[in-house]
Amino acid sequence: MNKKSLRIAFAGDREIAVKVLKHILADGVKPLALLTSSQKKATHADQLIQLSSHLTQDYIMQGTTFREEDALEKLKQLKLDYIICIHFPYIIPESVLDIPRIGVVNLHPAYLPYNRGWHTPSWAILQNTPYGATCHFMDAGVDTGDIIHQEQIEISPADTANSLYARVLDMEFEVFKTCWPGLRTETFARTKQPHSSSEAHRKQDLFQDSVQRIDLDKLMPAGDLIRQIRALSTNNIKEAAYFESNGRKYRMQIKIEEEVTK
Repeated sequence: MNKKSLRIAFAGDREIAVKVLKHILADGVKPLALLTSSQKKATHADQLIQLSSHLTQDYIMQGTTFREEDALEKLKQLKLDYIICIHFPYIIPESVLDIPRIGVVNLHPAYLPYNRGWHTPSWAILQNTPYGATCHFMDAGVDTGDIIHQEQIEISPADTANSLYARVLDMEFEVFKTCWPGLRTETFARTKQPHSSSEAHRKQDLFQDSVQRIDLDKLMPAGDLIRQIRALSTNNIKEAAYFESNGRKYRMQIKIEEEVTK
């Protein structure tokens, strides 16, 4: 395939999406459509729109408008090779998955098939599963499509969900940069995901009492308690572990530093 003829739509949000879109643009590929989060949800939609100044408003689709009949028709008419999804927070229906000639590519902060769905660093720590970053094709399941490339990251005893997520974001970008030349030339390899009993976590799963609550009257190994607090130490105090005293909730987060000996 002639490199200049690649036809893509780009769907994303967050700083990682901005970095990936800049990388794609620097390689001479301009998306023919941009899908972003709604203004209410978005953190980096404005930056993505600025980077896509070559597009008319008709081909900038925010929120779930990309699922509407008019938008579907526009995307079909573009004769896309790929839709590239980078932390795009919406489910992609089959009506969209079927549009690009080659497929919908997704970048996921997890070492698939482990930790599909939301809050991947928290579940990796809680369940002591392998962790990393994966570039894969999307299918009708939740993060179940064929793997293009993935890399694993070691979880340190000092890692919280917040620190682990910060590290995996850097790895995600490296994984995408490794994948991109193969996607460009259609020389990528695709591997079926191995079977795993790991479930796909919904966003609300992390907020269950069975996950967050610490029972002050229950004995538990210190390692399990520390792991629970580490896994729930994110950038959002509402996601933190909590205990109750005198009818009040108290949430806690943890910071761990390895002692450096001379």
